[in-house]
Amino acid sequence: MTQTDFAPTLPDESGRPGRKRDHTRDPEILQAALEVLSETGYDRMTVDMVAARAKAGKATLYRRWPSKAELITDAVACLHSGPALAELPDTGTLRGDLVAMVSQRTVADGERKLQVLLGLASVLVRSPELADSIRASFLEPRAAVTESLLRRAAERGEIRSDIDFRLLAKVSSSMVISRALLDHKPIDRAFLLSVIDEVVLPAVGLRAAG
Repeated sequence: MTQTDFAPTLPDESGRPGRKRDHTRDPEILQAALEVLSETGYDRMTVDMVAARAKAGKATLYRRWPSKAELITDAVACLHSGPALAELPDTGTLRGDLVAMVSQRTVADGERKLQVLLGLASVLVRSPELADSIRASFLEPRAAVTESLLRRAAERGEIRSDIDFRLLAKVSSSMVISRALLDHKPIDRAFLLSVIDEVVLPAVGLRAAG
């Protein structure tokens, strides 16, 4: 894994009282935390492992993140969630738009994020804060992209406008997570295309090409 695999972006701390924290090494540390989490799972990982991976002093990490939970919560919150809604593909058809989202890069990025989710599986029920971070940084943005493409298809008259777009978007996202967490199978292009052609399109009254 390279240092840009997870590409963490730092939360804005402007306006906080007191001396501003030095974020110089935070991206490397947060990425190291995500990498260790993906490899070992939450229960087995330690802050010391992250410090060793990031080649940072343990005292530095403990000053910034007094607990493992705080470190992972920040790391998960900094995950890139995908393209901005204004940057979504516009091919003229719903299927074309959805398929355009299934690029090699997005599949690989999704796999990495799912590995983070798998690493957190054992602790999500015990930590509402981590569950909220996963929901905000991974689940909601993924569903929002699908929902936006569905609404745009309705606006151009391709599908009905009385469909519960939010529910359908969450269903497709949940299928991805279920495959990773419960079936332990890869989220590859073939699977994502099957979700598009066998779930999303039939649900809105469309048929897959061919």
